[in-house]
Amino acid sequence: MNQVAFSPKSLIQFSTTPRLTSPEAKRLTIESSALEVLTDFQILKPHSVTTDMPVDEAHLKMRHSGVRLLFVTDKQSHCLGILTSRELIGTRRINLAMQQRHLDRHEITAEMIMTPWSKLSAMTLEQLSALTIEDLVLIMEDVTEQHLLITQYDAQHELTIRGLVSATDIQNAVGKEVNTVVPMARSFADICQVITGHDL
Repeated sequence: MNQVAFSPKSLIQFSTTPRLTSPEAKRLTIESSALEVLTDFQILKPHSVTTDMPVDEAHLKMRHSGVRLLFVTDKQSHCLGILTSRELIGTRRINLAMQQRHLDRHEITAEMIMTPWSKLSAMTLEQLSALTIEDLVLIMEDVTEQHLLITQYDAQHELTIRGLVSATDIQNAVGKEVNTVVPMARSFADICQVITGHDL
């Protein structure tokens, strides 16, 4: 086997403290393609929990993963619903589930407090690809949710969730002008109010 000769003399010693390179933050405008704010699950694996996972374990997984949304799935990876940080950090849904089922907190599972798929907003990838960020926000102006699911049919003609769009991601991507008006966007309606009321 041929080996390339390598001399230790080729290595360098640092003479100053080096800086660590990191990706530049994506700077977009409201005229940018809505695809630019898609979290694409072909690139980033979505985080999920099983229906029977206790809510406190789901909260720990969310914190350790650094995400604000978890998919609740069955054994065949079908999406039955979602859990957001609002449900896991807040107590309203958890307390309601405890009262209705006469259970202690440690017995409450993800399935009991999730938002079921039938109540979620969705759009096809093809529809999203035809929109600008402004178009998308205007379409979603009355939606008080923070996430929009993006769907696509796979090679077996089965409906899949290809990714999602977050109101917070739009806020962060479009720029500081939005951040100064809405410190933390809680819904697409929040973002729409800012974009339609101010020049970015």
